[in-house]
Amino acid sequence: MKLSIVILNYNVEHFLELCLSSVLKATTLISSEVIVVDNNSSDGSCAMVKQKFPQVKLIENKENSGFSKGNNIGVNNAKGEFVCILNPDTVVTEDTFTKLIDHAESLPDLGIIGCKLIDGKGQFLPESKRNIPVVKVALQKMLGNSKHYYANHLKPTETGEVDILVGAFMFLKTEVYKAVGGFDEDYFMYGEDIDLSYKILKAGYKNYYFSDCTIIHFKGESTLKDKSYAKRFFGAMQLFYKKHFKSNVLFDTIVSIGIKLAYVFRKEALEIKSSPNHYLLVSENLDSKLETILKIPIILTNDITEVEANSEIIFDASFITYKSMIQIMSQPKINSKSTFKIIPDNSKFLIGSNDSKNRGEVIHF
Repeated sequence: MKLSIVILNYNVEHFLELCLSSVLKATTLISSEVIVVDNNSSDGSCAMVKQKFPQVKLIENKENSGFSKGNNIGVNNAKGEFVCILNPDTVVTEDTFTKLIDHAESLPDLGIIGCKLIDGKGQFLPESKRNIPVVKVALQKMLGNSKHYYANHLKPTETGEVDILVGAFMFLKTEVYKAVGGFDEDYFMYGEDIDLSYKILKAGYKNYYFSDCTIIHFKGESTLKDKSYAKRFFGAMQLFYKKHFKSNVLFDTIVSIGIKLAYVFRKEALEIKSSPNHYLLVSENLDSKLETILKIPIILTNDITEVEANSEIIFDASFITYKSMIQIMSQPKINSKSTFKIIPDNSKFLIGSNDSKNRGEVIHF
């Protein structure tokens, strides 16, 4: 088998459904398997997988064992030569994995490959490529200066070596993942991707950012950016330093102060809500229930080249490809005026997120 895709889920049923819909379209020509590890969700995620995606291998944990352990369980059950660690709040294109496999087989000393991530508004996510967060860089990041935290030696449109990749999407050989011990289970949530990327570098492999693949990472839905997040994230950073850098009293004091300052000054994200003035439905059918729910007329179209300000574009996945959706969302002249929602195949809901910091929105019709 060529590829195993491991998706760790916790209470994001509708995003998981959209993710699986895109993944299955992206693996039709690949010898592959999809493994969903559920961390004891209470929202109907497991029932949905069983009903709508019986071909997916579902592992139901009886407790929330955390990001690291959950993914390690998935990889330990994987049979593919390559494994992709994928968040449930992502959408891949139909050619994502074929492109990655072709690119991976041309790279020497392959560690992890990451790709270009955009949020639900179509904006590039800079954490797609990062540097090693040494003390100075991490402290600057904690206090709001991220200039040196991200790998800015590469433009978002360039491909090349980077140090650290994001856990929402990590593509690598299964044997490499296992050789370095996978995700460190001392981390419960946050920091695991930095730790794994760094362990792979120390083992002599190279990590790569691959700009020719773009996926959506809604991000806010499964990882809310609040004070609890700040505390766990910066605690994870402290654990990373203790594991990989020589510790001393001054070092520990600086990191501790930095974490506390960041925790004090970090503001909770405010959910951004505004009602669109126009709805554009990219589909061949208009469900009357949808127009009733949204309360203003919907324009049915198959051509998105220009939009009016404060528009919402709704993509029907049974009509338009995920690749085409992402190409439209990535255009500045469109995403600067628009928000986006997606109707997954054979579903009666819209789903999307207007920024990368807050919960996404699900609208049933």
